[in-house]
Amino acid sequence: MAFSAWLSAHYEEKGPIKWLAFALELVAALTLFFLMILTCADVVGRYFFGNSVDGATELTEIGIAVLVFAEMPVVTWRGGHVVVDILDRMWGNVALKALGLLSALLMSGSLYYLGVRIYQLAERSLRREEVTELLELPVGYIVQYIAVMSWLTAALMISYGVYRLFTEERS
Repeated sequence: MAFSAWLSAHYEEKGPIKWLAFALELVAALTLFFLMILTCADVVGRYFFGNSVDGATELTEIGIAVLVFAEMPVVTWRGGHVVVDILDRMWGNVALKALGLLSALLMSGSLYYLGVRIYQLAERSLRREEVTELLELPVGYIVQYIAVMSWLTAALMISYGVYRLFTEERS
């Protein structure tokens, strides 16, 4: 089976979103695998050799940030967020679509603004040459990554909202 056929069989997204979802999930999977190996090495080193992996806590924190923010755009595009639909049966289809678009606009605007503020903090961290405590890794690059992924999530949130507006039929 060719890779593109496998990708089409396992990813329901279409076009470039399918490739983006695969790339982001690959980053998340590799990060999770790295975290698993790091944790195992840290535990084995601590209990059998009396010496843990230096900077394991810092690497775990960075890995979790990479993992969470790599998956955030994918979860957003797939509509995997928690949705409360208590009043859906009482409202009409047009009102529900309008509320869906309004919520997509509010969430994407909030994520965009959050990305701007985070990016400003990243620039400040890079200017001040802030580094992690033990490994002395530059903090600003991780914070920039978080800002960029917030912007990507904002773009996918608004495009998802418009996509759902025109394609979804509610009963």
